[in-house]
Amino acid sequence: KKGKSMRIFCFPYAGGGAHVFREWPDFLPKEILVVPVQLPGHGSWLKKAPFKHLQPLVQELAGDLSFDSPFVFFGHSMGALIAFELSRELRRRNLPRPDHLFVSAHGAPQVKRVDSPSSRLSTPEFLEKLRRLDGTPPEVLEHPDLMEIFLPILRADFELVETYEYQKEAPLECPLSVFGGIQDPDVSRADLDAWRGLTHGPFSLSMFPGDHFFLHQEKRRLLKQIAQKIL
Repeated sequence: KKGKSMRIFCFPYAGGGAHVFREWPDFLPKEILVVPVQLPGHGSWLKKAPFKHLQPLVQELAGDLSFDSPFVFFGHSMGALIAFELSRELRRRNLPRPDHLFVSAHGAPQVKRVDSPSSRLSTPEFLEKLRRLDGTPPEVLEHPDLMEIFLPILRADFELVETYEYQKEAPLECPLSVFGGIQDPDVSRADLDAWRGLTHGPFSLSMFPGDHFFLHQEKRRLLKQIAQKIL
């Protein structure tokens, strides 16, 4: 594939926008083109209502994004679910599919979660949960005007993940690479390893130092692995 460019569509975590991936091109070979996906209701799409359910979002993305090959998907946390379900939606529509699926910081979708839903917590409890997850900058959490904008987006994203129900379908065919944080309090190695049943292609699992948001601190090592697998 030398000389050919490969696009990597990147799907963010709950509350995250395309900005999460703005430094990625600095760490990847120039043949890999980073395409950060801005979800409705986030970032520059703030005027649109955020989706609260995964299936309608995936259907919109399947119709809106252009999938002239070759491309791969990367999704972190909520983004991992989006990337997985979008891969399946493209297969249902007989559209081109990703050459590789990279999922990060989310347990396999067929593994039932038993957490009580966070999206319905009172505002103080919800803010406490966000603090514990450590993905929202403290200066945002402490800023009432910013939180007024962000809370509905975050609640919608949490609801999207919490209302998701896995439907059994044939495994994917593409290689599937899974990444996790060793100190992630919410996603265990076993949850990550369970992704291996969802593809007939090669499977790999890599663990990085750090919590749920290891992708920030471990960006260089993570992107090195992704580049090696793509090229």
